[in-house]
Amino acid sequence: MEFIAETPLDMHLHLREEEMLSLVTPFSAEQFAGGVVMPNLVEPVDSLDRLRSYRSAIQTACGNAVFHPYMTLFFRDYSRQELMTARDEIIGLKLYPAGITTQSEAGVRDFNRIEKTVALLEELDIPLLIHGETAGFVMDREKEFLPVYERLAGAFPRLRIVMEHITTSEALTLLDRFDNVAATVTLHHLLITLDDMAGDLLRPDLFCKPIAKTPRDREALRRAVLEGHPRLMFGSDSAPHPRHRKECLDCAAGVFSAPVALPALVQLFEEADCLDKLPAFISTNAQRFYRISPPAKNVRLERRPWQVPEHYETVTPFLAEKTIAWRLKPSGSD
Repeated sequence: MEFIAETPLDMHLHLREEEMLSLVTPFSAEQFAGGVVMPNLVEPVDSLDRLRSYRSAIQTACGNAVFHPYMTLFFRDYSRQELMTARDEIIGLKLYPAGITTQSEAGVRDFNRIEKTVALLEELDIPLLIHGETAGFVMDREKEFLPVYERLAGAFPRLRIVMEHITTSEALTLLDRFDNVAATVTLHHLLITLDDMAGDLLRPDLFCKPIAKTPRDREALRRAVLEGHPRLMFGSDSAPHPRHRKECLDCAAGVFSAPVALPALVQLFEEADCLDKLPAFISTNAQRFYRISPPAKNVRLERRPWQVPEHYETVTPFLAEKTIAWRLKPSGSD
């Protein structure tokens, strides 16, 4: 049995830098026609010069693969001229609350002082992508941030807002209230709950932000995705860290799902008997909301089991040592 993914897209992706960039980028470039690249590097991507340099490094790491890196700028107080100059080279601005996740220390500390820049984004039709968490109790952080989304969506009705990697049923409820809001959903939040990470032995490879939530939340996400919600998009939030940064006292947040993203999604949708809903989730919903025309690319998968490796060099992948029923079909095979 074969499945052809037409122009699949990963709308939330961390590719890191230097050696890690070279290691992880080919996994995404093989499976997707494009990906939205996050800007939270050690030195944030907050200028056009930084963005162009980073894009060039990504393109080099892609080799000959058809893959369009959709670039984002790290949110700060930009001038109108800066945004006008950059808008043809970016898919949006990415907003992080300060210190809320990996390399976000330069993020927003006062949400009462962002409206000038947000108004420019609305005027210039540049989407705003948001990591929506507070610094409160870890299980409540996303829910506590929802009023910020609500205020922005109401005050700027022509601004396209993306709630990144949503994990809760409450986020889905808010999504349905505003036509100018969309959301990305990760593979790992569709598959795991907090119990998988910490219910028995601690699994640092499953520690991420936002943290995996309850079975009720997971089922709400699955239902919305598998039923084909038109403003839900796949965003892997694949976020690699070397083992020494995961298996330590200061465990870094991030799940490296890039090697298994498409095969595991096809398996999930097939098991739910709704493979017909997958193309919208991995491509057409994003194309419509972002108004993009990615390069044409058909990715062929076959129903042939394979075991996910324990490690890819220094990085532990999501579903390590598990068997997935689908795999990418080798090029040139029958």
